[in-house]
Amino acid sequence: MTNYSTEPAPIGIFDSGYGGLTILDEIRAQLPQYDYIYLGDNARTPYGSRSFDVVYEYTLQCVKQLFEMGCHLVILACNTASAKALRNIQQKDLHTLDSSRRVLGVIRPTVEIIGDITKTKHVGLLGTLGTIQSNSYPLEIKKLFPDISVTGEACPLWVPIIENNEHMHQGADYFVKKNIENLLRKDDKIDSIILGCTHYPLLINKIKAYTPSHITIVSQGKYVAQSLLQYLQRHPEIEAKCTKNGEVQFFTTESVEKFQSSASIFLQQKVEAKRITLV
Repeated sequence: MTNYSTEPAPIGIFDSGYGGLTILDEIRAQLPQYDYIYLGDNARTPYGSRSFDVVYEYTLQCVKQLFEMGCHLVILACNTASAKALRNIQQKDLHTLDSSRRVLGVIRPTVEIIGDITKTKHVGLLGTLGTIQSNSYPLEIKKLFPDISVTGEACPLWVPIIENNEHMHQGADYFVKKNIENLLRKDDKIDSIILGCTHYPLLINKIKAYTPSHITIVSQGKYVAQSLLQYLQRHPEIEAKCTKNGEVQFFTTESVEKFQSSASIFLQQKVEAKRITLV
């Protein structure tokens, strides 16, 4: 067991880049009283195209960093990390690091509500190549809802478009339209589409514009926040270890200036960050 601090501390929010800021935004909207530390591994983003082993190695390193910073609870606000690293960390690493700490992901909360949303039992999934290839969403959905079929479409250009601040421009429309048409061509009975990447809410207006009106768009942030609230209610021993001053700190493994500029796009407000070297 590692000798981490036992004092109450902020809730840790980790992402490989900036998309997790959309999750943080929703969590803060629903749980504003808590403190948060956001850690973006921006120097090594994107994780989406990396192997399982590399994503696991990087994610574990960042989780350890947040534990070192005092966090008792860490949210992997990244679909790729949730798909490729969460299970190993929960089942193997927490036991040796500190069995009293918790790490949660963003896939399960989204999966749990999809059964109430789809009527046709045909669900679409838009995500990075890594998330689609991991098959995590179909596997998790099958566990809870064996009668639901899931059809995925990888959208490899959506994240670069967003991170280069091109998502508001007309050039992005071509790729959004193309990927949605590809998805619906694979299964015309789809009545719900999961946005399986935390970046994608920034494209929500374009996504809605090219998606038939009878299809429900499922964005993760709201459901992850609701799930976290319920989790803290069910686990008062974890909740008691979370500080409550309504504050958030931002850390990045990349340049502070670059992070602050990009983060302000996601949060629509000025952000002050610190650069961190992973231990």
